Amino acid sequence: MPRERHEALEAVRQAQDTDEWNDRYAIRAGVESTISQAVRVTGLRRTRYRDLSTTRLGHVLAATAPNLIRIDRWLTGAPLGGTRTSHLEALMLAA
Repeated sequence: MPRERHEALEAVRQAQDTDEWNDRYAIRAGVESTISQAVRVTGLRRTRYRDLSTTRLGHVLAATAPNLIRIDRWLTGAPLGGTRTSHLEALMLAA
């Protein structure tokens, strides 16, 4: 690897060890998990409609769904859910 690229890579790695970087990354991780939940729950990547206005309404409702799910789980005391189990881990747990 050229020297300039190596030095740039090392500078980025050192920046990742700071508390400021970890705080910024925690915000991004929260946003990514919210998007993932919306995609899994509502099928956000595909639309059922051909009309632009109804597609937009579907997206607005899909964006609202994770908030409603979280409010419901908070009011009922249900856990928010943990980390998903891989297929291999599920097989190992079943054995």
